[in-house]
Amino acid sequence: MAGSPLNKPIVGIATTADGKGYWLVGADGGVFAFGDANYYGSMAGSPLNKPIVGIATTADGKGYWLVGADGGVFAFGDANYYGSMAGSPLNKPIVGIAM
Repeated sequence: MAGSPLNKPIVGIATTADGKGYWLVGADGGVFAFGDANYYGSMAGSPLNKPIVGIATTADGKGYWLVGADGGVFAFGDANYYGSMAGSPLNKPIVGIAM
């Protein structure tokens, strides 16, 4: 995204299952797909309580989760939503997500 205007900085990266592509995610929830990574949606333009801080992919690479600093989780593609910590008191902000 070098040289491209961004609404918010890039805060995470995740690779495709075969390693021939990746997704970048911005703090505003914008997702950018490269290589053989498919775009499944994003939170760009949606109101967020706290910024997005990370991205993780499903095992087959046909979906991903975004996580916000408040623990909010957003599922795209074949990623299932299992719940989140949004609205719950946290001792410290969430700083990332892992698969």
